[in-house]
Amino acid sequence: MTLSDRARDLTSKAKTGVIRVGGGQLAYLLWVLSRTSDRNLLRLIGVFEKIAVSEHHRKQLRQLAELVERKHPAMDLIRRLLSLHPNYRRRLIQNLAINATWLGEVKRKEFALQTGVFPPYLLVISPTMRCNLRCLGCYAGQYPRSRDPLSFATLDRIVTEAKEMGTYFFTISGGEPFVRRDLLDLYEKHDDATFLVYTNGTRIDDEAIAAMQRAGNVAPALSLEGSEQETDFRRGAGVYAQVMETMDRLREAGILFGYSGTATRLNAEAYLREEFYDLMIEKGCLFGWIFIFVPVGRDDDVNLMVTPEQRDQLRAMSMQVRRTKALFSADFWNDGCLTDGCMSGGRLYLHVNYRGDVEPCVFIHFATHNIVDMFEKGQRLWDVLNSPFFCAIREVNRKDRNRLRPCLIIDHNEWLVKAVNSCGAKPTHPGAEDIITVLSPQVQQWGKAYAVLAERAWHSGEYDWTKDYPGPVRSEVPLDLPPA
Repeated sequence: MTLSDRARDLTSKAKTGVIRVGGGQLAYLLWVLSRTSDRNLLRLIGVFEKIAVSEHHRKQLRQLAELVERKHPAMDLIRRLLSLHPNYRRRLIQNLAINATWLGEVKRKEFALQTGVFPPYLLVISPTMRCNLRCLGCYAGQYPRSRDPLSFATLDRIVTEAKEMGTYFFTISGGEPFVRRDLLDLYEKHDDATFLVYTNGTRIDDEAIAAMQRAGNVAPALSLEGSEQETDFRRGAGVYAQVMETMDRLREAGILFGYSGTATRLNAEAYLREEFYDLMIEKGCLFGWIFIFVPVGRDDDVNLMVTPEQRDQLRAMSMQVRRTKALFSADFWNDGCLTDGCMSGGRLYLHVNYRGDVEPCVFIHFATHNIVDMFEKGQRLWDVLNSPFFCAIREVNRKDRNRLRPCLIIDHNEWLVKAVNSCGAKPTHPGAEDIITVLSPQVQQWGKAYAVLAERAWHSGEYDWTKDYPGPVRSEVPLDLPPA
């Protein structure tokens, strides 16, 4: 059967309701991406649009068709995915595309209708704060590093309960996750989920690479500060060379991996150079994340923050990279347009820290609940979602319609102050309260300066395509929110 015949056959079955989106169909779609003509590819995407499980997914497929028609570099990115190890190709389809995204959304909606609690798309877990490095300005640098209170059994239960809600995507942070070897067993046990692991790249040995290759569901994001000079200045002598060598070994093993960069006032220029992204593609990165330094951890110096002008330049660079490179690059602060605003408070994600404190965001170090205590009391993971603190965070985290200013910490610090104080949330490490006390006036002044640039960009026309973006289908299940 030719590709055209297969496309017509799928179309016919879709019209009669014979088929549904599943691993076989998505595997076939990815296979076609590397082999078929654009014409047949567009026909096949049309098939999947007919059998998609929601309007949100249909819109995603229409956007994919537009990329094909424009011969966008993103198509090369998709084809690069096919060079991964077969275990990664399979898990990318089944775990990320189907479980976490397509069918996961249906399961999350069903859970919300049954319980009144809408689950997040992903969970961030920091199983350890131990780390072999002491990086300048580390957001987690104020947490104790001596022990790991979260047992394997507790981590296993967190992941299990998340999947019961329909959440199949997990980000593992720290600390340095690869100092806990039992996490490799966690990834293997939950082989229906996807794990994005932030790592400094210096503790990934051959045993870890072999374990990840077998599992096929672990994607390391290796931290870099730009060039060798910039990376070694912040992370320590020789770290850059170790990361480059680790990337080579991951690429040779066919493992899905990317980079993670933190922009400070000292190194922001590194992420404004196209050479950085070209090198990441050459090394084998398929994705990357840019974060901007926020003064919430070690060396909480407001003067390490990028300037408002640098942030605006980073925003523009993220858009340019996605338009021109075969690389998925996102900016955690400047791409609120892609997530319809702030993700925190369980709107799209939450954070469980090394001690079990359930924080609304990795960078908001305040909590009213601890998952270990909750489990001991017979409560479930989702009980925290409608807690007063999380509801207060969600109430304000999307009030600003300018999605280029989504952050409660640096864009609307006054809202964070109100949410923490009104709910009696406690700092989760010494000094965490500084962001809403001694540092608050400076941060708020910084936010007002950036607002001028953000307003100009938001109304420039460049983001008009995002202003009707439906985002995750959540509005059908209202949450009980406290009054503003």
